Amino acid sequence: MARITLLDGGMGQELVARSGDEPTPLWATRVMIDHPGMVRSIHEDYFAAGATVATTNTYATHHDRLERFDLDHLFQALHLRALAEAHEARGTRVARIAGSIGPLYGSYRPDLAEPVEVAAPKYAEVARILGPHVDMILCETMSSLSMAEAAAQGAQASGKPVWLSISVDDQDGSTLRSGEPVAALADIVARCPVSAVLANCSVPEAMAAAMRELGGLGVPFGAYANGFTHISANFLKDAPTVKELTHRHDLTPEKYGDFAMEWIEMGATIVGGCCEVGPAHIAHLAERLRAAGHDIV
Repeated sequence: MARITLLDGGMGQELVARSGDEPTPLWATRVMIDHPGMVRSIHEDYFAAGATVATTNTYATHHDRLERFDLDHLFQALHLRALAEAHEARGTRVARIAGSIGPLYGSYRPDLAEPVEVAAPKYAEVARILGPHVDMILCETMSSLSMAEAAAQGAQASGKPVWLSISVDDQDGSTLRSGEPVAALADIVARCPVSAVLANCSVPEAMAAAMRELGGLGVPFGAYANGFTHISANFLKDAPTVKELTHRHDLTPEKYGDFAMEWIEMGATIVGGCCEVGPAHIAHLAERLRAAGHDIV
């Protein structure tokens, strides 16, 4: 039996559902201003479900997002607020906090990737804020090799272990959304200290192919899939909102658990959920892991 790190599930979609607010391109960042404490409550629910890692609500807190709404003066304060809510939720639990860094400019948009030497310092600025307050940095939803390399480089500024997570093609999990092979991450892992590699925010059906590729990189690996039907063309336009994404109705906790247990059989030791995968999914997965004799760490 294995020692499995159980990540939490999605934050942004939970916040949209609980707040009842109309989504904006600021995603979950705006909620911390309008609904103090809601992020902490969601972290608490994931811990209660069995997650051993809380992922900070900092995914989209980048200058490029905040500047559109004249909120860039809150750049550091919003990061610190998200960190505080994660720490408040953890309390005295034996659990870890992962500092989330999402892609610059937009998700699933490899076409927006800046050169590594331009983007890496932007990721480093976030990493330096998060570093003193987290156990690791989780670079999420990187959709091209250049995005992944820039994030992995920049995250080193945190002084903490770096987990690098990519988003793969929903039809072919052996490639990133850019069309580049997942196996090519080997060069990045060789150049940048990366403690784990993952795939996230793609449909669960694509993750087995991703696991076969990530499993050959020589570091711990895993997956946390989303519950969207697909990534729509409208969402790939500038400044989209989550209204452009449709959640699937068939992804029950039991079905998601089946997928995750398959990844573990393939050698994955880090699993959890992304958008539209909530506390009920994580609770069921925790039960499945214990029933199979795995240690959740």
